[in-house]
Amino acid sequence: VNPLPAVSAGADVSVCAGGSVTLNASGAGSYVWSPSTGLSCTSCASPTATPATTTTYVVTGTSAAGCVRDDSVLVTVMPLPSISAGSNVSICPGTSTVLTATGGQSYVWTPATGLSCTNCASPTASPASNTTYVVTGTGANGCSDTASVTVSINPNPSVLISGDDTVCAGDSTLLVATGASSFSWTPATGLSCTTCTNPTATPSDTTTYTITGTSGLGCSATASFTVVVNVLPNVSAGADVA
Repeated sequence: VNPLPAVSAGADVSVCAGGSVTLNASGAGSYVWSPSTGLSCTSCASPTATPATTTTYVVTGTSAAGCVRDDSVLVTVMPLPSISAGSNVSICPGTSTVLTATGGQSYVWTPATGLSCTNCASPTASPASNTTYVVTGTGANGCSDTASVTVSINPNPSVLISGDDTVCAGDSTLLVATGASSFSWTPATGLSCTTCTNPTATPSDTTTYTITGTSGLGCSATASFTVVVNVLPNVSAGADVA
């Protein structure tokens, strides 16, 4: 009477969805695994298992004497966390935005460029150019997944002011602003309006006007224009004569 082989399929294991694990059979001379689903081989001692769902694999081991014995191993497939990095966002040059990751218990962001932190849920992002950030989130079961968010940089408008830069006292000049969708002028002194494109300026003395122009994308830039006021000459025709 030949003894049965002491076949072992190893201890039960857990794997994250999409991951794999190496099974290890021992105690016999040859092996056959079933089911074949998710296995790299079925007649080897150590197949790589990549099951889509939790699966019990049975290994049949045969000794040199031809005796057969079975053992099984349970491969539990754990779900990945549902990680979100939020919606894509646009900002103006030199500004920042707060990114928010959800769905995990811990996070790692890459690249680190422009981020206030890389292992927090809500870093402040201040990139100098368009950047796609990828966050890897890890759930309570130790499984990880990724998500990404793109921070786009909208350009500042190119604001220009034109007009006569010299007037005589009491005269006016028409200032013309271009390069943006809306404007705000300061100071208001001597201006016919402060939120129009083409205000009439009648300053009482030399004045530097500053305009803030805002684009349709919400980004702003400033420009300045100085109107020099020349004083009127002190003209005299002399004394009356007889």
